[in-house]
Amino acid sequence: MTKKSYKLKAEEILEIEPNRGACFATDRITVDGQKIGYMYRETPTRNIDSGWRFFAGDETDEYVNDLNNVSIYDINTIVNYDGAIIPFLDAPIGSEFERIEGKNHFVLIDK
Repeated sequence: MTKKSYKLKAEEILEIEPNRGACFATDRITVDGQKIGYMYRETPTRNIDSGWRFFAGDETDEYVNDLNNVSIYDINTIVNYDGAIIPFLDAPIGSEFERIEGKNHFVLIDK
């Protein structure tokens, strides 16, 4: 396994949204520095899990299924990469959002 070179260094991570639990995010966000384009909240799998899953939105199934491209992070870390998600962090389980292209906000995806 190769060592990842994250877009933000540990000392650049500010405490913005502490104590919100863990989430999954792809390397497109944390390594490549892309903004979050798609996010959803599912039933948490563990006590620390918030249920949030974050994607740039251009990942293929093959990319996401390769565990080298997805990691578990504290929500606070992901907020440092893209603060536009903050207003949605209390959304209920089952919520899905996508970024409006070229904008800094998200819309709820109706199922």
